Amino acid sequence: MQRLPSTDLRTTGLASRFAGGTAIWRPPLKKGPSSVVPLLLLFLLILVALAFNFTLKIDTSTISAGNPSNQSIVISDKNQPNLQPKKLEFPLNCSSENQTQTCPTNYPTSFSPQDPSTEPDCPDYFRWIHEDLRPWKDSGITRDMVERAKRTAHFRLVIIKGKAYVEKYRKSIQTRDKFTIWGILQLLRRYPGRIPDLELMFDCNDRPVIQSRHYRGKNGTSPPPLFRYCGDRWTMDIVFPDWSFWGWAEINIKPWERVQMELKQGNERKKWIEREPHAYWKGNPFVAETRRDLLKCNVSETQDWSARLFIQDWILESQQGFNNSDLASQCTHRFKIYIEGHAWSVSEKYILSCDSTTLLVKPQFYDFFTRSLNPLQHYWPIRTEDKCRSLKFAVDWGNSHKQKAQEIGKASSDFIQEQVKMSNVYDYMLHLMNEYAKLLRFEPEVPEGAVEVCSELVACPAGGTEREFMVESLTMSPSATGPCTMPPPYEPKLVDAMWRKSASAIGRVERWENEFGRKSPNRSA
Repeated sequence: MQRLPSTDLRTTGLASRFAGGTAIWRPPLKKGPSSVVPLLLLFLLILVALAFNFTLKIDTSTISAGNPSNQSIVISDKNQPNLQPKKLEFPLNCSSENQTQTCPTNYPTSFSPQDPSTEPDCPDYFRWIHEDLRPWKDSGITRDMVERAKRTAHFRLVIIKGKAYVEKYRKSIQTRDKFTIWGILQLLRRYPGRIPDLELMFDCNDRPVIQSRHYRGKNGTSPPPLFRYCGDRWTMDIVFPDWSFWGWAEINIKPWERVQMELKQGNERKKWIEREPHAYWKGNPFVAETRRDLLKCNVSETQDWSARLFIQDWILESQQGFNNSDLASQCTHRFKIYIEGHAWSVSEKYILSCDSTTLLVKPQFYDFFTRSLNPLQHYWPIRTEDKCRSLKFAVDWGNSHKQKAQEIGKASSDFIQEQVKMSNVYDYMLHLMNEYAKLLRFEPEVPEGAVEVCSELVACPAGGTEREFMVESLTMSPSATGPCTMPPPYEPKLVDAMWRKSASAIGRVERWENEFGRKSPNRSA
């Protein structure tokens, strides 16, 4: 007989099979028929339990019945609340080279959120949608008004029964028009069936052109509705999210969702207190006089205005593979400068995301979310004239009031991360287009020169970085949740009060600067 190792078997459950000091195995004694039935019943119960457990592991969430419409049938077990149906995904379906590219026919045409009660309130800046559309509140929008917007538009967008059609008039700067259309197509995939029939004109240039003064007075006509990326207090253009949220291929700026994540990670590399105690700016100074004027504030042998300014040469960067253009690696200074170019700049959201205290040179233009930013809460205001002294004072003040300066930087970063995330960008587009469509006083129709567009027709022929960014920003399936709940319009008195509050805060900073200038022993440039 074989002697087993002297392992303590009391805890193994096998001790009852061994007897004496020497571990000798003994076969179980045979028992009568009375013991067989319970054992069989126990064995059957174990088999039933194993079979039931196995059925729970079978994924029945997407069982295709092979129906003609190619729609999957979702089977859910109401008795298993923890089992979530598998999300259906619809990747790009690009045809082979010898086939004509077509739009898919199997994408859902209606939208049903799983739980409408979970829809949050939209951020407060959504209320500006009502303000941007106020010029047409009483008159509505006629076809003649839309046609008059064609004068500067790059394309006409038509949506009928969930399908998009585009009539192009002129080429935009770089691929602005293409990525703007791409973003709208992703909105249609995110909320199928939720965009009403409409026609709109879109201008992809920088500056707004619908001057308010041309449409005032008793004899003034209603302005043409024209969509673009920014506006100002003297114009009536309708503000829409810019193309760069889906990527800026020409300068290798990735889609916003990835950039936002990288900026958040970049902020964690170096805390505010550990960063360089200066103001940082990097950009193209040759697009505007105000930027060229900013360069005078750079550090020199004779003067240090606490600013570190760098010229961005995009041609050289493209030749070197954009190795020095990573946005997340530029969150290294306590203060970052935002200054407009030819108009508003897409760089604003990247600068505000850095946890640095944003030093915002007094802007003329706004985009769809910046009207909810407040001086001394989200940024520190900088004068447009005498920028150098204004920057120097801001940096000195921030380094002397570190906690408050950090709070301002964190407030702007949180605002961008939480309120300008991609889901809110899509919801803003959805609500704006819905509110716009309500004002139409004509039946939208596809013009003779328009062509149908879909994600496949835009992305499949594209190549290189364009294709890469489109694939990355593709909406793979309808949203599981509904859009945020649209807030009501501002009361006119509240809008005035907000402007006065902002102007008061800016005036307070300018008074501090003036007082500092009078006390400073060195007042020469």
